[in-house]
Amino acid sequence: MSQIATDAQVRPREIIAAVRRLEAGDLVGLPTETVYGLAADADNPQAVAKIYAAKGRPADHPVIVHVHRQADLGHWAAAVPDTARQLAAAFWPGPLTLILPRKPGVAEACAGGQDSIGLRCPSHPVAQAVLALFKGGQGGLAAPSANRFGRISPTTAAHVRAELGPELLVLDGGACAVGIESTIVDCTVQPPRILRPGQLLADELAEVLGVSADVLLRPAEGAPRVAGALPAHYAPRTALALRTREAIHAELQQPDAVARRIGVLARHAPGPEPHAAWTQLPDNPAAYAQQLYAALRALDQAGLDQIWVEALPSAPAWLALRDRLSRAAQGSGAGGS
Repeated sequence: MSQIATDAQVRPREIIAAVRRLEAGDLVGLPTETVYGLAADADNPQAVAKIYAAKGRPADHPVIVHVHRQADLGHWAAAVPDTARQLAAAFWPGPLTLILPRKPGVAEACAGGQDSIGLRCPSHPVAQAVLALFKGGQGGLAAPSANRFGRISPTTAAHVRAELGPELLVLDGGACAVGIESTIVDCTVQPPRILRPGQLLADELAEVLGVSADVLLRPAEGAPRVAGALPAHYAPRTALALRTREAIHAELQQPDAVARRIGVLARHAPGPEPHAAWTQLPDNPAAYAQQLYAALRALDQAGLDQIWVEALPSAPAWLALRDRLSRAAQGSGAGGS
């Protein structure tokens, strides 16, 4: 268990207790480098069904299976193309999910009725410690984000407990280092294509594969359904709107703005409008991502009428964050999904 000695928040006996629960068909809150997952034995349909029930997740929405760094991908996939092996060698463990043709009869409960499967090898030391013990390192854990379906993903153990209740065993691995969900790459077609952007950028993936980034970002007609790709997702209950920097300041100076409870999430310091609840995030995509969901949760719990988010730059490094905020805006408000 020395591999988790650097994480003072999780003790070896907690890892063992979590693995016992997972092997018994129970759920566990699991830290990863992206977001916290609600984990269950991917080969146990009854256990996976508990995930769907706890989250209120639609039955046709697939979940990603997390595997140990030494796991046999052939247990899960009917075929593992060379491109998938290249990407795994370059970026696993890490925030990359590979969509592969699923071996018949394997992890059907995770597939959402499809013949594909999403596999990821997380880099968080606690997740790796759990996976190393679970079924001797050859098992897989279905682990979508540990929150109600469609809502803001959790990046701390406290977020998970607040949303899913104190009865759930949650391994506290600290705040997630990445803070947004993994890049999802469809390897059921060649060349592969990106179905959900994440911290790993198209340029980085393209360099490994020897193709252009544009090829990976081509339209995905007929692609497998994947986690987090619905138009409305990652959403606060408070109405969220995307605004330019200029529009934020102009609207805050309107006469009726003082009476409205407005929260602002921006990459710059507040202006002269003292009545807005202002949160400043770093003007750096990696640091912004790491703090984004915690900031949205705090604003969502502040009793506001609206959350205004400063529009993000158009550069490729901000693509995944633009994706998350666009879906959050569509799903926000009391009627969000």
